[in-house]
Amino acid sequence: MKRAIILLIGASAFVAGCSNQSPQIHIPPKWQGAAYHISFGAAPAKPNASGLTIPQIKYVANPDALETRADLVVEFDSSVVKTKAPVMDQMAMGAVDVSGSEGALPDAYVDSASTQLGNMLAAYCVRGKVKVSVALTRSSLPINPSDDQINSKRLSDWTPIVLDFKNPHPKC
Repeated sequence: MKRAIILLIGASAFVAGCSNQSPQIHIPPKWQGAAYHISFGAAPAKPNASGLTIPQIKYVANPDALETRADLVVEFDSSVVKTKAPVMDQMAMGAVDVSGSEGALPDAYVDSASTQLGNMLAAYCVRGKVKVSVALTRSSLPINPSDDQINSKRLSDWTPIVLDFKNPHPKC
């Protein structure tokens, strides 16, 4: 009788132990992070006429979350501005085609962003190194978006770069 009880206890412990063990295989997702990853190409040799040049912007997209159009949002570190007035430290470009799972934004589009950012920095009399960050958003972003609107429509993480701004206006 003792053997039967010991055998019964041992068998139930074995069954209980087996039932709690389920295979826990962790398979990481194919794509991690934001739907688009952006990076900069080689830094340009010299700034354009507006005072700075944003390098070529390349992207790689999650094949399961492709967009056909996107907006580029450019933001700069406003601590370089030496004024007490409110500073507009970001701008949203118009929509651009982003076809395929990898590519680069058109050079003319990035040149336009460089010119507009250069004009904005010149208006604030900025000089020297400027920390700039760029991100891609859905093309449904309004013209003057708030931070919340940008964050809710962001397709990529912010990608920072430090650019040298040579203010074309010598009176600053």
